[in-house]
Amino acid sequence: MLVRFRVGNFLSFKEIQEFSMIKGKPKNKAERIYEKSDVKLLKFAAVFGANASGKSNLVSAMMYAQEMIVKGSLKMVRFGAFKLEEQYEDMPSYFEFEIIIEGENYAYGFEIILKKQQLVAEWLIKLSPEGDERNYIIFERDILNATFDTDIKNFVSEKNERRFQVYSEDIQGDDTSLFLREMNRREKQDLYEEELDLQAIRNVFLWLGKALDVNYPDRPISDYSYFKDVAKQEEICRIISSLGTGITNYLEKTASLEQLKNELPTDVYERLTQEIAEETSRGKGLSITIRINEMYYLLTVDKDGTAEVTTIAFNHGSDTEFFFSEESDGTRRILDLLDILFSNEGETYVIDEIDRSLHPCLTYKFVQEYLRLAAKRDLQLIVTTHESRLLDFGLLRQDEIWIANKNLGGATELYSLDEFNVRFDKKVDKAYLEGRYGGVPIFDTIFPVEGE
Repeated sequence: MLVRFRVGNFLSFKEIQEFSMIKGKPKNKAERIYEKSDVKLLKFAAVFGANASGKSNLVSAMMYAQEMIVKGSLKMVRFGAFKLEEQYEDMPSYFEFEIIIEGENYAYGFEIILKKQQLVAEWLIKLSPEGDERNYIIFERDILNATFDTDIKNFVSEKNERRFQVYSEDIQGDDTSLFLREMNRREKQDLYEEELDLQAIRNVFLWLGKALDVNYPDRPISDYSYFKDVAKQEEICRIISSLGTGITNYLEKTASLEQLKNELPTDVYERLTQEIAEETSRGKGLSITIRINEMYYLLTVDKDGTAEVTTIAFNHGSDTEFFFSEESDGTRRILDLLDILFSNEGETYVIDEIDRSLHPCLTYKFVQEYLRLAAKRDLQLIVTTHESRLLDFGLLRQDEIWIANKNLGGATELYSLDEFNVRFDKKVDKAYLEGRYGGVPIFDTIFPVEGE
């Protein structure tokens, strides 16, 4: 579960800003608060703000940090430091996740000079509820000074202790690699079987790579694996129907490799067939979900090379079948979002512009359905949106509402509505649109009135 995310000197973020999922002052709707640790957490948050206020930059910051950790992608040139003050170009950008895994609280982060693509610091700390003096440093790197610190002392064997020392010495001055990523290479993973203190390195890496799911508006969220769960078909159909799609049922349909070949770019299809050949040569099968040209396919290959291609068709109150490409943008968006309602425990979804292609009432209904589910399960959903209908205390808590706002210097600031003393009976959506809390556009006159 995500506790906090901090970012500084990145895109429109100047000084370090903090986005928090820690429960605030409100006491209502307590059934959807996560309480299985020393920190009480929210399971939902919505970030509001005008266009160019920095909402999407918060999502970009999470995605950049995640790609750095999982893929080691230093050269993501579309991202840069805060540009409105020249000196920030040569200053480090800051990224830190605070997360809870199996009841333990960890802070992992790094600093990087984006202009030079140079890492300057990295840390993973097990946080103590008693405060800083009790925190346990799993590792801490000052890369510029080539130092490496750790509180880990009790190794199972001298051999393992020496191996860890060699790994840390190899990387302590390396300003191109993250230790968290390097320690999760396959040849090093057997250390975790014996060394309990090192398992946090594995657990944090897996959470950031798999449990954290960050999505841009045009990025498919789902692989539609939930359609394969026959036991949930009735519930899936109920939810799809309740969201106004007109869909009453769905069924799996057989497709072919020839259809895939016709739909996929030639180079992509060639890479796909190469991967199939490599896996079957090892005596292994594989299963791949493919989203292309508004179509959906599931490719399954047995270890002997036999391939099966399927897709999904939908019924709208009759036996007539409609394929994925024949559904509206809004319906396809809903089918994407449904994956969240059937996700695994402990997952955290971050979705930029959740209201894209959706009617305002449909956005409200989906969030309502998610919150009903969140009362029974441990998962998180963080969204950015313009949809003011969500600013409803009948639906959300004050601490679930966040504002992104540009200050006079052009830097994004993040703050929770919980920082304002707002009455529960107040029309928050009207007050927000009037600019009471910031985060709304200010327009100049487009067509001046004669005489002004």
